[in-house]
Parts: sequence; structure tokens; C-alpha cells
Amino acid sequence: MRTRLFRVALPLLLASSVLSGCVTTSSTGDAVLNQGNWPLCSAIGGLAGGGLGAIESSAWAAGGAVAGAVIGGIICYAQDGDKDGDGVFDRRDRCPDTPPNTPVRHNGCPFPEYASPAQAMEPDAPDEPAVPVRVELDVKFDFDKSVVKEGSHADIKSLADFMQQYPQTTTIVEGHTDAIGSDAYNQGLSERRANAVRDVLVEQHGVETSRVSAVGYGESRPVADNDSESGRAINRRVEAAVEALP
Repeated sequence: MRTRLFRVALPLLLASSVLSGCVTTSSTGDAVLNQGNWPLCSAIGGLAGGGLGAIESSAWAAGGAVAGAVIGGIICYAQDGDKDGDGVFDRRDRCPDTPPNTPVRHNGCPFPEYASPAQAMEPDAPDEPAVPVRVELDVKFDFDKSVVKEGSHADIKSLADFMQQYPQTTTIVEGHTDAIGSDAYNQGLSERRANAVRDVLVEQHGVETSRVSAVGYGESRPVADNDSESGRAINRRVEAAVEALP
């Protein structure tokens, strides 16, 4: 009687062992047998059970095939696949699409990334204060003249272009003279020179009138020696400056 039971159980035990060994490797994601293709497990179990049963007789082969198919299907269905290959069964994987080679926790989700203590304590660098952009104009005039010379128009246009780029800016055009002549005459001459440059800015280059003021200082603010011709040539000038934040 013991021998008969052994012969009955032997094919089933061997078939179960074969299938268990196959599906056990599914935890690594390498096995082809998993919950998604349990019919294949049944087929393999049936073949294994039938083959082992045939050792005894044809009748044993039929019974072994049936038993192997059932056991194979049950064992395989009870397992899971590992779609993303992170070593965690899909039925327990809470992050099923983890990128390859990503270390994961027991639930299949990646370990959180933390900043180092030095990074956490390092304060944000303060913003650099903006440095204003400044454009200056220095137009020279011939003796006793208030006509803007042709060579100065390019510099005036550069100032106008800057003001068009920064429409919030304004400027004061300042006229000056050398010391030849009376104070009253030089005062009027300096104003005419300032107005001449202002007119070029407004009429030729489209700067709004409200953004350009003109003032004359006569001979009161020299920047060079009025005792020499070269110094007086430097003092016959119109100056302007525009400053803006970029």
C-alpha cells in the first residue's frame, strides 16, 4: 500500500518541484513564468506530470498530466511578474515604472533623495544689485557759434537711441562757453547751444519734448584753462547724460 501511494505522489511532487523552481525565479524579473501567462505554466505542468507518470503506465501518464496542469497553473498564478525589473513583485510594487538600476524600497518605490547638511544649511546667495548703464554726450562748438557740427550728430543719435530703448529716462542738456565776451552774452550763447542740441534730439530723432530739458551756464563752469586756445575750445561745449537700470 505504501509503495502504491508513493507511486501516486511521486509524479505530482516532481512536477510541483519543477514548476516551483521556475516561478520562484520570477522575483528577479528573469523568469518567463508569471501571473500573466499562467496557461503556459499549466501546459508545462501537464507535460511534466504526464512524462513522470508515464514511467509507471499510460494510465498514470494521463492522471499525472491532469494533476501537473492544475498544480502548474495554481503555482504560477500565485506568483507575480516584475515588469520594471526592480526585484519587487508587481502585486506589491507601488511604483511599477521605476527606471532601470534604481535602488528601491520594499514597496518598489525609489529611496527619497535628501540634500546634504551642508547644502541644507547653505543660504541662497543674495542677488547682485543692478548696475546702472550711463551714456554721456559732449558736443563741441566753434568760437561764438551755436550750430551743431556735422561730426557731432552721430553722438547725439547714440544718446537718442539709448533714450528710446529706456523710455522712462530723461535728460538735461547743459550749454557752456569759454570766457571770451561778457557774462550776459555768454549766458545767452550757452542757452542757444543747449537748445540746438535739444532740437536735434527732439526734431530729428523723435525723443519726446517732455523728456529733454535745456539749460545754459555761460562761462561759469569751465573744465579747462581759459587762458589758452586749446582750453577755451574744450570749454565751448554742450554736455548731457542719461542713466538707466538694464
